[in-house]
Amino acid sequence: MKKKQLVKRFFLYGFMGFACLFFSMETKAASQKLSDFGYELQGFAYPWPVSQFSFQSQKNTLHMAYMDVSPVKPNGQVAVLLHGKNFCAATWESTIHILVQHGYRVIAPDQIGFCKSSKPRAYQFTFAQLASNTNALLKHLKISRVVVIGHSTGGMLGIRYALMFPQEVAKLVLVDPVGLEDWQAKGVPYRTVDEWYKRERGKTAEQIRAYERKVYYAGEWKPVYEPWVQMLAGMYQGTGADDVAWNSALLYDMIATQPVIYDLHRLKPPTTLIIGDKDVTAIGSDGASAEVQARLGHYPELGRQAAAVIPHATLIEFPTLGHTPQLQDPEAFHRALINALN
Repeated sequence: MKKKQLVKRFFLYGFMGFACLFFSMETKAASQKLSDFGYELQGFAYPWPVSQFSFQSQKNTLHMAYMDVSPVKPNGQVAVLLHGKNFCAATWESTIHILVQHGYRVIAPDQIGFCKSSKPRAYQFTFAQLASNTNALLKHLKISRVVVIGHSTGGMLGIRYALMFPQEVAKLVLVDPVGLEDWQAKGVPYRTVDEWYKRERGKTAEQIRAYERKVYYAGEWKPVYEPWVQMLAGMYQGTGADDVAWNSALLYDMIATQPVIYDLHRLKPPTTLIIGDKDVTAIGSDGASAEVQARLGHYPELGRQAAAVIPHATLIEFPTLGHTPQLQDPEAFHRALINALN
């Protein structure tokens, strides 16, 4: 082989080897970025300092992460923010800013099984238990009366909290709460915890993003949503990911089998329902027939039915928004929220 050809081949293979090495390093770095978040989001920064409330529950020593944000000019009121299933306390960031500006002290916890809080292997998840945990946190902070703002699954929890502690809830705000229909009664087949666990293992950013685009944001996507995708993906693919998937399965079983629709008439606090009319959330509906799926997740109808049943209820609808109006149109959402709280 001629010397010139040898030199060419040396540079060609050398370049290819460098490219492969660079690609491998980039892939490893991307993977490590997710892994660094950890099963309790140890590597994911929250916008305010995170405290830990330790307590005993069901023979477990647990810790409940929370942010406690104080206003410069207090109005004497405390708002408790309850996140949804695929959300964390950090996703309330813009709402916390607005509430603090209007004088509210804000408590934003991560519920047990979620985000920066404990993920026990053996725990009977019920909305009553999560409500009790939240109440214990507030008692620990010496807070006796609050405004409760719950989104999605946090809306289900907010309803249970208001039913259990009605004298401690000044106002209740429900943002696209799930559980406004009984999915199993409408034909969605029961899915075991083991089946949920199989679905949750190794969940990827691509899967999370596709679901959120369809359900949370009415088919649209903006770069501002991406950190919340990476937040979840970082738990599902990092250290302790199996505990994340197992807790997620237990939580989905809780959501699917404990609808709140039958208790709405018992709510006592003044309640505001904020509904994105393009929301189509229906937990477990992907396992149902096309005929059953067509009957589920009609939020304009569900919101109006709930408002008609809840005493002292006000309904606010956003015709063009999906499951997460506080992220999709923060300005309009927060204007409506503050008006509802005044």
